[in-house]
Amino acid sequence: MLSLTALRGSSSPNHHSESHMPSLKDFRQRIASVKSTKKITSAMKVVSASKLRRAQESVAAARPYAERMERVVSNLTTGLSPYTRENILLTGNRRADHHLIVPVTANRGLCGAFNSAVVRETRGLIADLMVSGKQVSLFCIGYKGHVLLKKDYSEKIVYFVENIGTKITFSVADAIGRRIVSLFEAGTFDVCTVVFNRFQSAISQVVTRKQLIPFQMVEESLAHKTHELSGTASRARALYEYEPSEEVILETLAPRNVTVQIFRALLESVASEHGARMTAMDNATRSANDMMNNLTLAYNRTRQACITKELIEIISGAEAL
Repeated sequence: MLSLTALRGSSSPNHHSESHMPSLKDFRQRIASVKSTKKITSAMKVVSASKLRRAQESVAAARPYAERMERVVSNLTTGLSPYTRENILLTGNRRADHHLIVPVTANRGLCGAFNSAVVRETRGLIADLMVSGKQVSLFCIGYKGHVLLKKDYSEKIVYFVENIGTKITFSVADAIGRRIVSLFEAGTFDVCTVVFNRFQSAISQVVTRKQLIPFQMVEESLAHKTHELSGTASRARALYEYEPSEEVILETLAPRNVTVQIFRALLESVASEHGARMTAMDNATRSANDMMNNLTLAYNRTRQACITKELIEIISGAEAL
C-alpha cells in the first residue's frame, strides 16, 4: 500500500504549539500531494479490477481441466499392476531427503500481504524440513519472492524465473514444468512442492501447498483404490478402458500433469495478485480521503485562527489610536 502516514503528523494542529504549526501554504501543498496520491491509487484500483475479471475467467477455465487431469492420472495409477515398470514422477525415487520448494509471487508490490504471505509460508516450510534433517532448494517464480528469500537463503536458490508477466500462457508453464522435471531426473531433488496463493475472492486468497513430485492421488481416487482392493468396485473399474496401455499413457501424462498444475498455480497467483492489489488500492484511496478531510479541517481551523488574530490586531491598533 502506498505510504500516506508521512502526512498524518500535521493533520491535527492542536497537538503542536503555535510556533510549530504548519502554515496555510504547507496545508495546501499537503492536500494537493494527497489528492495526487489518491488519483494514482484510484486508477490502480480500476486497472486491477479490470484485469481481475479476465484473470478470474482464466482460473475458472483452468481449474476443471487441472482437476480432471489429476483424477485421470490417479485412475491410471490405481490400475497399474505392481509388476509393471514404475514411473518415477508418480512414485518418486523412494527418497525424501532433498526437497525443492517453488514459491510463486508477483513481480511488483503494492498488493497488501500477497507476496509476504507466500514468503512466510515458504520460510515456515523450510524451517520444518531443516529441523527434520532435510535438504532444501528453492525454485523462485516472481521477483518479489526472490528478493525476500535471497536475503536468508541465497545459497539454496537453484533457479529463478522473473518476467513471466500477468498474461500467463501455457508455453510459460510448460517451460517451467520441463525445467523442474529435468532437475528431478538429474537427481537434484526428491520431492517438489509449489507454494502459491489460491484465489477465492477479491478480498480472500489462501496460501496453498501442493506437492507435484511424486504425484499425490486425489482423495476420491484413494477411496476408489481401497474399494477396488476389497472387491466392491470391480465393475466401476471396468468402465475405464485405455488404449494403448496405462503405462504408456502415463509416460506422457505424468510430465504433462506437472506442467498443468504449474499452469494452474500461475493463473491462481495472478488472479490473487489482482484481487489483493485492488483491495490494497481501495484501502489506500479510503485512507487518502480520510487524510484529505483531516487536512482540510485543519486548514480551515488554521485559516480561521489567522483571520481572528488579524482582526484582533486591527481592533487593538484602532483602540490604541
